[in-house]
Amino acid sequence: MLAEPGLSGAELAARAGLTTATCWRRIEKMREAGVILGEQAVIDWRVLGWEVEVSLRFTLDKTHPRAFDEFLEAARKVPEVLEIQTFLGQTDVRLNVIARDMAHYQEIYRARILTLPHIADTEALMLVSTIKKSEELPL
Repeated sequence: MLAEPGLSGAELAARAGLTTATCWRRIEKMREAGVILGEQAVIDWRVLGWEVEVSLRFTLDKTHPRAFDEFLEAARKVPEVLEIQTFLGQTDVRLNVIARDMAHYQEIYRARILTLPHIADTEALMLVSTIKKSEELPL
């Protein structure tokens, strides 16, 4: 079944073969258990004029004991950073950054990204297209 967050409680219950009250109770149990973390709007940043998306991978200078903490604290303050992920392996941190155009990206990169602390190495991957993006479980 495709995800359809706009379904009413009654429509969802009917599709699941449940009463509306039972369906609502199950949803509430999932919220309480932390299975459902929230509801969100999915924004197409390109429609709003943010044409460039870049994935930046960083290797940090881990000779400093607080390298991760200080890098992450500073990266959280960059408004154009949409996502921050940490990894085990050669890449320590990945930032997903958006910009209006290449000139704006260059400005963000020089003024905000290169000034982040404890960077040992970085790699940039510019998004060309998204082929598949899903948060649905393979049920």
